Amino acid sequence: MATDYLADPADLALMVGKPANNPRLLIMLKNASSRFRGAVRHEVDLVEDHEVVLDGTGQETVLLPVWPTVAVTTVTLDGVLLVEGTDYAWSETGELRRLGCLWPSRLRCLTVVYSHGWAVIPADIAEAVLDKAAAMVAIPIGIASKAVGGQSVTFGAQQAIGVTDQWATAVARHRIRVTG
Repeated sequence: MATDYLADPADLALMVGKPANNPRLLIMLKNASSRFRGAVRHEVDLVEDHEVVLDGTGQETVLLPVWPTVAVTTVTLDGVLLVEGTDYAWSETGELRRLGCLWPSRLRCLTVVYSHGWAVIPADIAEAVLDKAAAMVAIPIGIASKAVGGQSVTFGAQQAIGVTDQWATAVARHRIRVTG
């Protein structure tokens, strides 16, 4: 079950010098968490018994879309239930390996029910989300600058659009994997 926050509100409160129950602080942390989830295209938190339909690769290994893999409940190939340890093996990194032969090279032939994600959010995700939330808290609401002669107006929200190297690295590391 996903939580609203991918980082501790108390940590953000210390960073920005506001109380942990400050409504603006909490909404910015929620928004930064939502942005991270959107960027990686999955919940990040632990998700149990998620069913996915995958294409066969014609190779020994198929990658599950989200890691870490915590458990593989069932693997069905063309409607036939396979046996772990006899027909396939899996790893925490999301590799689903066919034992004794190759996966067929067919579209939508595999149905996998597996659990994935983090029970405890990794530090790189929490830090990236905290940095984004802190930047969002610091941005003034509404107009950030105004020039009368040239009629130039800058809104504070525009400053929140950019990403840091830390954010980009965490997103790249945790992004859903497209197989095929």
